[in-house]
Amino acid sequence: MNKQAIAESFSMGRFEEIYPYLSDSIEWHIIGEGTITGIENVIGKCEETSAYFKSVTTKCDIKNIITQNNQVVISGLAFFGEKDEISCINACDIYTFDDSGFIREMESYCIPIK
Repeated sequence: MNKQAIAESFSMGRFEEIYPYLSDSIEWHIIGEGTITGIENVIGKCEETSAYFKSVTTKCDIKNIITQNNQVVISGLAFFGEKDEISCINACDIYTFDDSGFIREMESYCIPIK
């Protein structure tokens, strides 16, 4: 997979597809929540998030993709919930790859729409 395809997989919630592309020392900055460091911890958070996604109806729409050198930026909308309880967020993920094509850093911004 190329860098854009890797980033799209993650932003669409298909986390398992990107595990082979994570640097061992990856840092995932979830803005407003904290930083997760190391491949094992990042995969753990992905598994936790994936379990939530499977428990509710989930729809993700990509609006913009920007790629330059070793960075990919993806913004879009995500909808989660069931029937009367739907949440919507504006999301933006910034991926920084190392020279070997592994993700070494991610920043995730999730802003609820009221």
